[in-house]
Amino acid sequence: MTTKKSPGRWAWVKWVFIVPIVLFLAVQAYFFVQIWWWVDHNPTMTAFMRQQQAVMREKDPNATVRQQWVPYERISRNLKRAIIASEDANFSEHDGVDWDALEKAFERNDKRGKVTHGGSTITQQLAKNLFLSGSRSYLRKGQELIITYMLEALMDKQRIFEIYLNVVEFGRGIYGAEAAARYYYRIPASKLGAAQAAKLAVMLPNPRYYDAHRNTKYLNRRTAIILKRMGSAELP
Repeated sequence: MTTKKSPGRWAWVKWVFIVPIVLFLAVQAYFFVQIWWWVDHNPTMTAFMRQQQAVMREKDPNATVRQQWVPYERISRNLKRAIIASEDANFSEHDGVDWDALEKAFERNDKRGKVTHGGSTITQQLAKNLFLSGSRSYLRKGQELIITYMLEALMDKQRIFEIYLNVVEFGRGIYGAEAAARYYYRIPASKLGAAQAAKLAVMLPNPRYYDAHRNTKYLNRRTAIILKRMGSAELP
């Protein structure tokens, strides 16, 4: 005598396993198509910009972010070299992820019992800025890695860096090299000198803090170090 399988059991399987998988794949497909579009179209507002603008508008309903797109060749080589020297010295060589840096970050996080270091490359930072929130978790880090490999698969290094330079946060409501150069130095991004570029690059890990504290000992000391490293930075 055969026993009929309970339809409720299959419904449970569907909702617990199949639906989440389908949703996950749909989200990844969205990311992939969006990145493919950005190969030759410039992004406007990123997810990170929208999030920060919403925070700013809690205090000022008219607040808006400052960002002006400029092509790669109109951004100072000094800034490009400074950012690579400060943020990702192996940018031109790795496949999007610096596993040694990630391992060191994991060890530091494990000792502290929380996620405090990301070990992110320029491509990973771009993945986060384009699509994700500023929260820190291993789940978000996993999604960041998937997007990172999509970026590296569809774009060359120069395009990745061009987008990064135009959307990265340099201060409260300040995004991209052009807005940063005009906000801090009243000049276009193409005219940034070595010392100016080095200081902007050093601000990147915590730009809103350094926007309000522009002459700390650490900032000045780190700027001097990056100035020395800029000459050996390899541009894509």
